[in-house]
Amino acid sequence: MSHAPNPGPTHSTTDSPAHPGVPSVQAAPAWSAAELSANPHARADKPARVREMFAAIAGSYDLNNRVHSFGRDQAWRRFAVRAANLKPTDRVLDMACGTGDLTRAFAAAGAASVLGMDFTQEMLDVAERKRIEQAQRRPGPLSDRIIYRQGDAMAISEPDSSFDVLSIAFGIRNVLNPRTSANEFFRVLKPGGRLVILEFDKPRFAPIRWASDFYTRQIMPLTATWISGDRSGAYKYLPRSVDTFLDRDQLAQMLRDTGFVEIEQHPLSFGVCVCTTCRRPG
Repeated sequence: MSHAPNPGPTHSTTDSPAHPGVPSVQAAPAWSAAELSANPHARADKPARVREMFAAIAGSYDLNNRVHSFGRDQAWRRFAVRAANLKPTDRVLDMACGTGDLTRAFAAAGAASVLGMDFTQEMLDVAERKRIEQAQRRPGPLSDRIIYRQGDAMAISEPDSSFDVLSIAFGIRNVLNPRTSANEFFRVLKPGGRLVILEFDKPRFAPIRWASDFYTRQIMPLTATWISGDRSGAYKYLPRSVDTFLDRDQLAQMLRDTGFVEIEQHPLSFGVCVCTTCRRPG
């Protein structure tokens, strides 16, 4: 995502309508129905809108992930960690880390260190709170291997050849220019370093695709909005952003054009989600 300033309204903290007493960020909608009738990826102000959106839903993000993936989101992340072929000496960058689920999964799997980086500070605040709570429950080295930092997938503030593994789960779709991010991923990975991308896709078996489309377009936006008390339009943006983003073949070609090799793709949950892995040559 870009470093564009957020032009949206100032956030105020209020009680969530769905969860009285639980703070949530409320703001004017980041996405209106009219705006989502066009391609949201074509908007120059997409980074600011995405940041506004994730700031609004940070407090309920984990709950909605569990409920609306039927708990499969954690299984997808475990698959991504296995696909990274992790070594005890590996330094990992978890880009667009959100509330830190994949970051912690890499640390638990034995990575030497994991840097979780995200564009939205409110998501990082949740991730850091979870890290501290875990450290209090289970004192030990696991939480010490994790650092969270605000950052930009299109301009990563790390030196060349810094990481053995770079992951991004459901985040490549939200950057302004995925090709620019892919170039940055290539730059900060060491020669031989592995890239792991989790992203939604369209199931290729027609009956499952129809059922998935109905669920994500009609049911999920209503129930997720109710759970979160969201007014940003986040859960209307999600299905529209999937519909208008690169499919798995286009994503693979983009990575190939960037210079990555050994590209493999693993459809998960009938192709609702795809895990793409590749390697920087060297």
